[in-house]
Amino acid sequence: MGATGELIENRVFDELTPGLRAALRRVISMEDIQAFALVSGDINPAHVDTVYADASRFHGVIAHGMFAGALISSLLGTEFPGPGTIYIGQSLHFHRPVRLADALLVEVVVIDCDAETKNVRLDCTVQNQHGELVVSGEALVRAPTHKLALPRVALPQLHLFDPEARLQHWLASLDVRTALRCAVVHPCDEESLRGALDAGRRGLIVPVLVGPVEKIQACAERAGVSLQGVELHDAAHSHAAAQAAAAMAAAGEVAMLMKGSLHTDELISAVLAEPALRTGRRLSHVFRFEVPTYAKPVLVTDAAINIRPSLEDKADIARNAIALAHALGVAQPRLAILSAVETVTPRLVSTLDAAALCKMADRGQIQGALLDGPLAFDNAISAEAATVKGIQSPVAGQADILLVPDLESGNMLAKQLEYLAGAASCGVVLGAKIPIALTSRADNALSRAASAALARLMAEEQP
Repeated sequence: MGATGELIENRVFDELTPGLRAALRRVISMEDIQAFALVSGDINPAHVDTVYADASRFHGVIAHGMFAGALISSLLGTEFPGPGTIYIGQSLHFHRPVRLADALLVEVVVIDCDAETKNVRLDCTVQNQHGELVVSGEALVRAPTHKLALPRVALPQLHLFDPEARLQHWLASLDVRTALRCAVVHPCDEESLRGALDAGRRGLIVPVLVGPVEKIQACAERAGVSLQGVELHDAAHSHAAAQAAAAMAAAGEVAMLMKGSLHTDELISAVLAEPALRTGRRLSHVFRFEVPTYAKPVLVTDAAINIRPSLEDKADIARNAIALAHALGVAQPRLAILSAVETVTPRLVSTLDAAALCKMADRGQIQGALLDGPLAFDNAISAEAATVKGIQSPVAGQADILLVPDLESGNMLAKQLEYLAGAASCGVVLGAKIPIALTSRADNALSRAASAALARLMAEEQP
């Protein structure tokens, strides 16, 4: 760990007299509370379980009592008296809970000083933004006797991430007024069935389960979920379920489809076989990722449908992703066309495709977004990497959409984001008359519900 360039200076014993005081201020965030819970191991639900906390006598999450004590310790150890201080004792009295977004004023005042032992007694108080006393007490410290001015150590950044919490927060933020009928194709495993029913409970869809009814009912029994009031359509196997669901979509009986426990190509083939579901645009898949170390959600396309897309295919892939970004509220998304390098070279077809796509955007053939490429992955998501390489671009370092060269690279990128970077994901297939919520068979119920939300947003955009 290096230094920041700032100094931490102390106040020695001879500089301390009764009545001298020091203070610090801190606004409490949920990240503060979660970090303290992780370090201390104190996972009292009053601090970390919002549902429990809302129903408690505090009517909301509260900070750990000792968090205020830690702030007093911070003030004593780093500012007053500062480096060289030895903590001997501390009493604390807790008067009121500390709540999220409370702006705390932490103050210590010298009570008396013992010249023989160099011990200093201090009055300690913590008040909230209303001037109410939340914590009080006394500290006994041995003050330093030699002046110190030490570099402030630059600590590692602390990134708290919870993939499920990120998806939950996004789903809770959606303003969905009317649920749309959705054919859930072959939901014969617990996660796909739970995901469909969860999306229904959230008011995103009205699930219409299509598949072997006996298998679906047995799956519901194993999962401990109820199918009461849920519409079921019997189909002998996954192929038949895909065909039946596509026919329902073509007839206008459902507004969207959702993949269950069947292979992607079974469902996509059934959709392509229905002339009424074709639009003339290439079908493509778009992932929505929330990556802990990236400032905003990012879309990755196409990592599931098109194996080796042509230039024409990539133009449609870009158009589909741009439409999704618009539905997600990004008025002018920044689309980075990825390759291994940033320069156009005939030896890499992906760089030629990137240059051509940018020119198509210049001519109005691709609209609604800022396009740039070829860009390597680091330049697309890191402004620092782009600056080092001298890349001046309105897209570099702040991409909303990553368009990959082919399915292999896209699939590997998507799985790396999920399994190595802790990203939360959901996905949708676009380009047909109806959107298709499409997830991996390894995805959990929450990811599937979030994919239904993506499809639900796009269904609203369908003419």
